[in-house]
Amino acid sequence: MKKYSQEEIKEIYNTPLLDLVFRAAAVHRMFFDPTEVQVSSLLSIKTGGCSEDCGYCPQSAKYNTDVDVHKMLAVKDVMEAATNAKAGGATRMCLGAAWREVRDNSDFDTVLEMVRSINDMGMEVCCTLGMLTESQAKKLADAGLYAYNHNLDSSEDFYKKIITTRSYDDRLNTIENVRKAKVTVCCGGIIGMGESVDDRIKMLYNLSNLNPQPESVPINALVPVEGTPLEKNKLVSIWEMVRMIAVTRIVMSKSVVRLSAGRTQMSLEGQALCFLAGANSIFAGDKLLTTPNPDFNEDMKMFKLFGLKSKEAFKSAKEYVSERMSS
Repeated sequence: MKKYSQEEIKEIYNTPLLDLVFRAAAVHRMFFDPTEVQVSSLLSIKTGGCSEDCGYCPQSAKYNTDVDVHKMLAVKDVMEAATNAKAGGATRMCLGAAWREVRDNSDFDTVLEMVRSINDMGMEVCCTLGMLTESQAKKLADAGLYAYNHNLDSSEDFYKKIITTRSYDDRLNTIENVRKAKVTVCCGGIIGMGESVDDRIKMLYNLSNLNPQPESVPINALVPVEGTPLEKNKLVSIWEMVRMIAVTRIVMSKSVVRLSAGRTQMSLEGQALCFLAGANSIFAGDKLLTTPNPDFNEDMKMFKLFGLKSKEAFKSAKEYVSERMSS
């Protein structure tokens, strides 16, 4: 797998948009069935009251937002949500908790039970729980965890401007611990926080030079939330999102690229361009932790319009290439 330098990624990023989309679409078809989209559902199992100061997040205890603090959900409530998500077409259930780091306590034991139960349903399970030790990652792996989400968010330089309560190295260490436990990595970032194009390029360079590259790369458009430091930020344009998706697809060709937060602000035409540019994963369901998202029915109508279908659980780019080579 080719590793791109920052200069090469910058050159790709600055390609005229239609040429860039054409190139990304060609790369996408080399490694994936372009009609398949991996559908995930994201559920907040413990909401609000986080001690972190991430400038984009309404769940931080440091900001006055409309997000109410809720304790850990019961396992039966999570299983009901997972059952509904599977019925709606999701093949991955993502569980998010507003923690700075995982602690070895009864709440973590409950998460392990959730992971085991959802895995038994034949769904991929992903967790995003904050920082993680190697032993905690191993416990999640033993419970059947398929993926762990821990985003780099932006470049290392810009990261310091939006988060002070943990370092970039803390994030990289958690990703390393996940790898040691042989759990797949879901790791991406956010655009629209006030970062420069160079920050976006550096983030993609850092992501693409993880070894191995993340199996899943979510690209989020900032959803400004009242009460957070970034509440007055302007929404990123669809063209910036398409460009970011396309570059991500080219430099991480075997990764699933998720069109994540910000889809409610996108037209059907804009989302179609993102899929053409190499996005092959979405979050479905009416909420992403605490921010709005299109519901399952809307997305299934979109899939029908575009000729897309939900990807089976546990299917990798390698498997698709093998199937194509043997057919």
